[in-house]
Amino acid sequence: MTGPGTAPVPPSKGGRWIQHWDPENETFWKETGEKVARRNLFFSVLSEHIGFSIWTLWSVLVLFMGPEYGLTPADKFMLTSMVTLVGAVVRVPYTFAVAVFGGRNWTIVSAGMLLIPTVAAFTVMEPGTSFSTFLLVGLLAGVGGGNFASSMTNINAFFPLRKKGWALGLNAGGGNIGVPVIQLAALAIIGAGGGPRVLLGVYIPLIVVAAVLAALFMDNLENVKNDTGAAKDAARDAHTWIMSLLYIGTFGSFIGYSFAFGQVLQNQFGRTPLEAAYVTFIGPLLGSLIRPLGGRLADRYGGARISLWNYVAMGLATAVLIGASMEKSLSLFTGAFVVLFVLSGLGNGSTFKMIPGIFQNKALAKGLRGEEAAAYGRRLSGASMGLIGAVGALGGVGINLAFRQSFLSYGSGTGAFVAFLAFYVVCFVVTWAVYLRRTAPRVPVTTATSEAKSQLSYAEV
Repeated sequence: MTGPGTAPVPPSKGGRWIQHWDPENETFWKETGEKVARRNLFFSVLSEHIGFSIWTLWSVLVLFMGPEYGLTPADKFMLTSMVTLVGAVVRVPYTFAVAVFGGRNWTIVSAGMLLIPTVAAFTVMEPGTSFSTFLLVGLLAGVGGGNFASSMTNINAFFPLRKKGWALGLNAGGGNIGVPVIQLAALAIIGAGGGPRVLLGVYIPLIVVAAVLAALFMDNLENVKNDTGAAKDAARDAHTWIMSLLYIGTFGSFIGYSFAFGQVLQNQFGRTPLEAAYVTFIGPLLGSLIRPLGGRLADRYGGARISLWNYVAMGLATAVLIGASMEKSLSLFTGAFVVLFVLSGLGNGSTFKMIPGIFQNKALAKGLRGEEAAAYGRRLSGASMGLIGAVGALGGVGINLAFRQSFLSYGSGTGAFVAFLAFYVVCFVVTWAVYLRRTAPRVPVTTATSEAKSQLSYAEV
């Protein structure tokens, strides 16, 4: 038996399984939990980081694919759209895989699976390969998008509610940064006169290293179980779909622009692959680095408030992009696009922080307190994250298809940016109407416990 003031050491069984995990217990967290959680966070980020790189691999490869490959701009946008689509869809099963196999075990498997699209791309990447073959191999790269969902679900279980904004922001930001890293690697290879197979050859051993390190240093949590009832409850809850919409506006923008930025510069402003590569990494890099700050600001001021004003800023940046596109101003266009990347990263952190807070509020509104309320919040927020992450990633599909149609219809991306601006307005209105109006549901202060006083209304999620 463990007394109330002690921190039980989590016993393990074979395969690095932790049987006891109570991060909400401050003594346990300080003496045992924090060190273990941070270790798992680090190696989860490493695997997710490489997963993002492989997922967005084709945003780089299409820059290498000149006229000799026989692909039109519309073909390339279609290719990146389908890669994004697969990455979004596989997020749902990846979310539940953590509870089936264990966070450590699934990280090993999911990292190893990245070898399949990487080796396949290495094999077919040459002029004369058919578009259908490129499309099929590109679809395989979509598995890299699933690593985000399993990693977020796993890390969500390791950290206490008061630390989730920071932890999830750092986890996602470290993963997101895989996008600019592979773009920087491509820039170095292009500059050195290398080709796409050199880039692929660099990543194959890195994938193996990530899988081995996960096996050596990560843990499984035995108390993380799949709850089909929770999945059904999350799917029936309106907040899951509202947050999915808002996450389309942030993460959908980030991943969609990551795939499309270089192609827009090439097709609209006539940039060469090297000229495009010099700037395409900047936006994803800054957007990834700022994501933990979005989570930190949400921890302090409330995710809904940060998200609301972030959508305002995203709308303004998009309006500047429309003007720069019409005026054919490359410098203004590039600067505004980078700003939009930064804002999408900030919003990624603030919107994802809202999810556990929303379901914790629902627990308090039901009269639940203490660990019972925390368990309810973890149950529904964990189940909803996979759905929200998947739907949010579908925004990347919409962005690439919108650019494809805009270039086919108008010869530029201006029409697509007008549609994006309208969508950010919708996100602003929904955030305000659902989470920030004074009529939003509140938990009476007289009945709330001290540990829940920071979560008294949806305005504070």
